[in-house]
Amino acid sequence: MNQMTSIEFCAGAGGQALGLEQAGFRHLLLVDNDPDCCRTLRLNRPFWDVRHADMNTFILPSLGPVDLFAAGLPCPPFSIAGKQLGSADERNLFPAALRLIEQAQPRAVLIENVRGFLSSSFTGYRQEIARRLDDLGYLVAWKLFDSLHFGLPQTRSRVAIVAFRKSIWPYFAFPEPDRAFAPSVGHVLRDLMAANGWNGAEAWVETANGFGPTIVGGSKKHGGPDLGPTRARTAWRKLGVNGGSIAEQAPEPGFGGMPRLTNRMVARLQGFPDAWQFSGGKTAAYRQIGNAFPPPVAQALGKAVAEALTAHDRASFQPGYAAE
Repeated sequence: MNQMTSIEFCAGAGGQALGLEQAGFRHLLLVDNDPDCCRTLRLNRPFWDVRHADMNTFILPSLGPVDLFAAGLPCPPFSIAGKQLGSADERNLFPAALRLIEQAQPRAVLIENVRGFLSSSFTGYRQEIARRLDDLGYLVAWKLFDSLHFGLPQTRSRVAIVAFRKSIWPYFAFPEPDRAFAPSVGHVLRDLMAANGWNGAEAWVETANGFGPTIVGGSKKHGGPDLGPTRARTAWRKLGVNGGSIAEQAPEPGFGGMPRLTNRMVARLQGFPDAWQFSGGKTAAYRQIGNAFPPPVAQALGKAVAEALTAHDRASFQPGYAAE
């Protein structure tokens, strides 16, 4: 059977793309409007077709059959930290996504967004999206996931919006989170924190024996890189982390203060492999990392999507099968 294909918009630093690749998808196209993100994608996967473009005006090229349409649409329109303008927000890209889905005619859709998307104030908008997808021949559902249940030491809630062509829908089931185990921040970062020979690393690991709050990337309107607002920094402080800024490197021997995290440490907390590189300066790289969809969560969802497509394909070869 041929490898399943995907296209992705608002690809960012590649968190979702990497997870989907790990789930077995071959990317035909990745699009983002941030030049640093595009450089990051090309830096790590030179063979990917990466386009620097605005999703609102993007003209879809001829790609052949597409199994999965994926996107990590901007969160500010639905974020509880913002004004929650939803469909009235100029950054809302759901209309662009629906236009491109209609053009690409994928067999499945996977869109990631913030938990605010599930707010009661957006009930009508969610119903409108479901109606539009139904008109295009898809059934849709959404579910909230926490990265903590996928082996990452941070409480990061994200909504997965999944749609399939109606004949495929019965074969899909959301992945089941694993609530049995998640490592602590200290356990995950032990080697990186001790990389420069800091003699306080082992004591710090004991202090950092817990989970971190949601890592946030902020926007270009925000100042330099930090680990979030006051509430988040307080939570990090309890774990022995100075969240006021991002460090250039791990603490050196003799360091006596509260350590800061480096971009590599934050990337590992997000589930990126250490080999994944980020283009741009410290602030640009941190924003890419903090705004990313954690690869392990994307991989789990991608596997669930692939299993549904495969199960449908197998069933379609059975006698008596009738597609809708």
